[in-house]
Amino acid sequence: MYIPFLSISYFSIYFRVPLKYLNPSLKHHTIIGALISVWCFLFTFFSRPFEHGTMDLEKWIWVSIGYSAIAFCTYGIVSLYQKYVFAKTGKWSILLELSVYVVFYTLYTVFSFGYYSSEIIQGYYGFVTYFKKIILNVILILTPLLFFVRRYALRLMPAKEDFLTLRGENKMDVLKLKKSDLICISNAQNYVEIFFLDNNTLRSKLIRSSLKKIRSDFDFLLQVHRSHLINPSHFKSWKDANTIVLTQMELPVSKNYKRQLLTL
Repeated sequence: MYIPFLSISYFSIYFRVPLKYLNPSLKHHTIIGALISVWCFLFTFFSRPFEHGTMDLEKWIWVSIGYSAIAFCTYGIVSLYQKYVFAKTGKWSILLELSVYVVFYTLYTVFSFGYYSSEIIQGYYGFVTYFKKIILNVILILTPLLFFVRRYALRLMPAKEDFLTLRGENKMDVLKLKKSDLICISNAQNYVEIFFLDNNTLRSKLIRSSLKKIRSDFDFLLQVHRSHLINPSHFKSWKDANTIVLTQMELPVSKNYKRQLLTL
């Protein structure tokens, strides 16, 4: 009764607390992998989930080391998988988090069953029996630990501000600023005019580029007019049906882009 109750508890936490971030640090996930491998060693050595023939103490040590190494390598693969996905999407979600568990347990099942069937252990369970007798127990007992160490890894992320570097066609056309300071970018013939805050003072800079290129480089920007992109975080209110108020400035809104603005 205890394990099912625990499973329900931590999954309810998942759905009460939306996941938006992931710690992509391979260093931190290497530590998590090491903790999982230690757990697998202890679980295998002390619980001895199978006993085929005569396996003395030395043999069980080597068997446990093998399962431990498999767990470490498997989580290493999962770390690379999630880092790749996070780099592509720029965000994290419940479904992506659950996919980590699916990938981990799938790979661990395949790799560990191969080890179990090898000459080292010479196991006689078939795959289905192996899954029922060993892997299901591993899933039920390891998942709570995996959940809590992954959530704790978010706390290890250093606080840092996002910076943007906007570059024009000329080498001298470079502007680096905090993402939170960028207000909007407007078309100015062969240039774009970047409006931003500098110590709470509105400033602007022209660089030789196009609005289309800026939009493709920074997909968080929202188009409100064929000549204007805005940073949604600086949207304040509607002045009237065709004008919006941003931080320290106003911009016109085209009819074609009004619908997505209404969701802000």
